Amino acid sequence: MIYFLNGIIAEKQPNLAIIDVNGVGYAVGISSQTFAALPPTGTNVFLYTYHHITESEQRLFGFLDRNEKALFELLITVKGVGPKLALTILSGMPAGEIIGSISRQDAAMLARTPGIGKKTAERMVLELRDKVSVSGGTVAAGGSALSTGSAAEAASALESLGFKRNDAENAVSKVLKDNDATLETGEVVRKALQLLYK
Repeated sequence: MIYFLNGIIAEKQPNLAIIDVNGVGYAVGISSQTFAALPPTGTNVFLYTYHHITESEQRLFGFLDRNEKALFELLITVKGVGPKLALTILSGMPAGEIIGSISRQDAAMLARTPGIGKKTAERMVLELRDKVSVSGGTVAAGGSALSTGSAAEAASALESLGFKRNDAENAVSKVLKDNDATLETGEVVRKALQLLYK
């Protein structure tokens, strides 16, 4: 599982970036939002990645912002929304506006985004309205903030180890509830693993 890439931008297009990591070029699908925020070609960049694996292919999707990645991962849980459509959705509207529309159950606003029809927009609202909220500019899912900090990093680390997102977030939330909330990420992961392996 590839969790992030840290390398040089060899090439960039509105929906694709080629990242040179120690001489190996990784093709990464990106949203137009990420494309607009990328530094110039030839400079260093850090991208959070989602590694999509099927029987027929492997694809990487990259995000400058951790919240955009979190939203992408929520979108692909919606029936009928695959990684390509999720990226199209993120290209049509900033992550914060998508979350706001879902929270307000504003399917009409979502349906205006290219790539989303009325039925898909209604399904997004129906399936995600209880999983997302807007608080302090961060995306939240399953009751825990998916923002920067040890909680988000620990949950993502556990997910990269093969645990389901909800299980990882629940374990991290329990650790932070039962311990000092200023625990380092590594310690949060260690304690969460103890809970998950019980």
